[in-house]
Amino acid sequence: MVIVGAGPCGLSAAIAAKARGLRYAILDRGCVTHSLTQYPYYMTFFSTAERLEIGGVPFSVPEPKPTRREALAYYRHVVRRHGLAVRQYEEATVVEREGGSPGEAALRWFLIHTRSTRPGAARTVPTASLRAQAVVIATGGFGEPNRLDLPGGSEPGRYPANVVHYYKEPYRYYDQDAVVVGGGNSAVETALDLHRNGVRVRMVHFADVFDRGVKPWVRPDIDNRLADGEIPIHWRSRVTHVDTVGGTVTIEDEDAGTSIERPADWVLAMTGWRPDRTLLKNLGVECDPETGIPAHDPATMETNVSGVYVAGVIAAGFNANKIFIENGREHGDLVVAAVARRRDETS
Repeated sequence: MVIVGAGPCGLSAAIAAKARGLRYAILDRGCVTHSLTQYPYYMTFFSTAERLEIGGVPFSVPEPKPTRREALAYYRHVVRRHGLAVRQYEEATVVEREGGSPGEAALRWFLIHTRSTRPGAARTVPTASLRAQAVVIATGGFGEPNRLDLPGGSEPGRYPANVVHYYKEPYRYYDQDAVVVGGGNSAVETALDLHRNGVRVRMVHFADVFDRGVKPWVRPDIDNRLADGEIPIHWRSRVTHVDTVGGTVTIEDEDAGTSIERPADWVLAMTGWRPDRTLLKNLGVECDPETGIPAHDPATMETNVSGVYVAGVIAAGFNANKIFIENGREHGDLVVAAVARRRDETS
């Protein structure tokens, strides 16, 4: 079997496959747990350490909730502990069925084409291919950010360069004006971090309340900043224009139908991300147009295409808050049990 994605859920599937004696390969277009490297440097997880554990390896940290740095160290320790051979910086570009119809239950082969994503590799490293009887798509929910709906923003090269979708730390924004778009946990924590580090920050959110997913210990902090006027917020509003030359944004109040301009050297669009479903679509996996959820059996995680499975956040479609590491880590066992059962039935 080939597992596409070396996040915690993909690693869980590889560990289960190895324990069952299944031959496997695990690929990632980035490094091990690449998605975690995109998180803010000083982030603390909502989940406790034991709920992030995989492969029976204890996650021991001094505080109940681990930091990003501790999680990155832990999952690399898991890889070494289980001797997983992760093919880092190797992207699965195309997955093809070799004969048969999508829903056919008989065991078949898939051809997985890959390419190196290491800098400069496109000119020096040829593409490769793998054959497998099962493919597990565990590419997570960070495939593409939900971009702002701006004039010309969908055209190549027209999306404003000062609009940022991945926040790491506040120091590059010091003593400048920043607009944070969004009302979820990422937006709230970003706004607070900027405010505490000398950035003039305001928020814009399309709803009239913060999302329910905001961490409960963060809410008093942001509520007090708003009440004191330290962080202005525009409820029921959207950013409709970004002037990179003048350093301003246009904010439209959807209820009043009016617009105002405010200074903005940077726009931090903490508007969430969407999973990359390219491989699933090309294989014929059906996805709900409204939820983005791939058609699959929750008991086995097998999609409507026989031999193709999903694991982790990608199984949640557009709602990345539905599946976390703590429940997505269970998918690997379900997938491998189904693959092993089919192998035994056909052997």
